[in-house]
Amino acid sequence: MHALMTVFGAAALLAQASGAAVSDYVVGPQDVLTITSYDQPDLSGHFAVEADGTFTYPLIGRVTAGGLSLRALEKQLKTRLKDEGFFNDPQVTVAVDTYKSQKLFVVGEVRSPGTYPLSGQMTLVEALARAGSTLPTASGEVIIVHAGGGGASAAVLPSEGGGGENITRVDLKALQSGAVADNAMLRDGDTLFVPRAESVYVFGQVKNPGAYALQQKNTTVLQALSLAGGLTDLGSTTRIRIVRLVSGNKQEINVKLGDMVQPGDTIIVRERFF
Repeated sequence: MHALMTVFGAAALLAQASGAAVSDYVVGPQDVLTITSYDQPDLSGHFAVEADGTFTYPLIGRVTAGGLSLRALEKQLKTRLKDEGFFNDPQVTVAVDTYKSQKLFVVGEVRSPGTYPLSGQMTLVEALARAGSTLPTASGEVIIVHAGGGGASAAVLPSEGGGGENITRVDLKALQSGAVADNAMLRDGDTLFVPRAESVYVFGQVKNPGAYALQQKNTTVLQALSLAGGLTDLGSTTRIRIVRLVSGNKQEINVKLGDMVQPGDTIIVRERFF
């Protein structure tokens, strides 16, 4: 978990590295643009894009911005300022002051769930960092639900075991291990769902009995016992059993430290023989 938090903490550096990609951001209604004119400072300022995707710019009037990238909008402004005879070689830059037109939703086991603006080419790691990273109760997976053709909706969550072309599942452990390809690019209306980790229960001769989240798929009995602080002085490593629900029936299984546990298992450590 600490290493995974480090990945999220590096999101700011990733954002800086992808700064050039922000120029590919597609402007939409309600975005507030910062336009800087180096030829005439009075033409610089903040301009809000209206519902129809246009805004009014001095000298040239209505400008269509909706659906254009920042660089394409810059080109349009320069062309109109030149063609309409105001400047020979206009120097204009366009940036986004406030992102409002594109959003994504982060829900589940994160510190600050909610709606976040989608800025530029935002990645999964950047979005999770904005949501304060995952909680200790989170599973090792993030489910990305892509909005359908009808637009964004935070209410659409994947059903148990669901899938399909509109759902992407990302293994955060693999991402932490350097699987850069899993750092998915997000798009308008995406919902990031971080499920709660399933639990295993540890009782008997352990230092901290209780329920513990399984944050990785392949967890051994030894690893589960370490979550509970390890064995007490009376605990036996050879007298461990698991109570497991199989097809609705409880089964007691004698296990070794290297055996795998399953979600919902109850591990019981018995006293050693003297």
